[in-house]
Amino acid sequence: MLPNTGRLAGCTVFITGASRGIGKAIALKAAKDGANIVIAAKTTHPHPKLPGTIYTAAEEIEAVGGKALPCIVDVRDEQQISDAVEKAVEKFGAYTIAKYGMSMCVLGMAEEFKGEIAVNALWPKTAIHTAAMDMLGGSGIESQCRKVDIIADAAYAIFKKPKSFTGNFVIDENILKEEGIKNFDAYAIKPGHTLLPDFFLDEYPEPITKKMESTGAVPEFKEEKPQPQPKPHLGAVEETFRIVKDSLSDDVVKATQGIYLFELSGEDGGTWFLDLKSKGGNVGYGEPSNRADVVMSMSTDDFVKMFSGKLKPTMAFMSGKLKIKGNMALAMKLEKLVSQMNARL
Repeated sequence: MLPNTGRLAGCTVFITGASRGIGKAIALKAAKDGANIVIAAKTTHPHPKLPGTIYTAAEEIEAVGGKALPCIVDVRDEQQISDAVEKAVEKFGAYTIAKYGMSMCVLGMAEEFKGEIAVNALWPKTAIHTAAMDMLGGSGIESQCRKVDIIADAAYAIFKKPKSFTGNFVIDENILKEEGIKNFDAYAIKPGHTLLPDFFLDEYPEPITKKMESTGAVPEFKEEKPQPQPKPHLGAVEETFRIVKDSLSDDVVKATQGIYLFELSGEDGGTWFLDLKSKGGNVGYGEPSNRADVVMSMSTDDFVKMFSGKLKPTMAFMSGKLKIKGNMALAMKLEKLVSQMNARL
């Protein structure tokens, strides 16, 4: 386990979903340093199946040394969010750290607030045991999970970093290894048992499923064995860009207003561009006539997979298959265009 250092003493942490589960675990970790915790969640009365309210969480936070401000917040209600922020500023002063379920916004916000606010996303490498996991996974699922403590420790490791650490998609186990943690059995519900991988990471589950079955575990998911993807034949990239070009319109250009440069490695690679600034849009081999707003580097295999729906841009970026330079907000816009292309490729 990652020890507390007192680094967050006096800091104000705004946490959505802090009445239970991962949110509450992060709150308690920060509270042990003496942090001020804004509990932004919906639950004010006990749920028949889910334990905890914003008020019981506040009691636990103050019991370990923190200060708590329970606020009724539905994150879909902008006014409730604004009210909670105002209450936090009134009681604690400006808050310094926030936890939201907003991973898709990380790239754009990190670029927009660079030098002022650090924005990072935290993902678990394995399934985390929460009340929601019990409801979704069924009986016995907890043996395949880690405790919420690993997310709390990983979040704490991020909180300790300077503002220059921003725009990152962090995996809990990786950042804790950087902190010197070597024994991860302490985080397991059932040490030694094969763990269920997080559903959103780019990992193949079949080998893990086989390991689980060999130890007598019953996997809570079972996917068909992934078929190896053939390398794109000569012209696959050209064909992809041809389809993209046929799909362009003034509306797409107006909605995007960006020029993308693709630096593709491997067979059929090279430099390609997608111009969504010029009237009607354009694609081509080589450099665009105007300077690119975003430069994306990846292999031709992964490029074709991305535009055909076999590899999500966000997952490609998180796993290191896609490198991005330039305007991150525009990079995020491309994901919508890619989703529109999937049906045609």
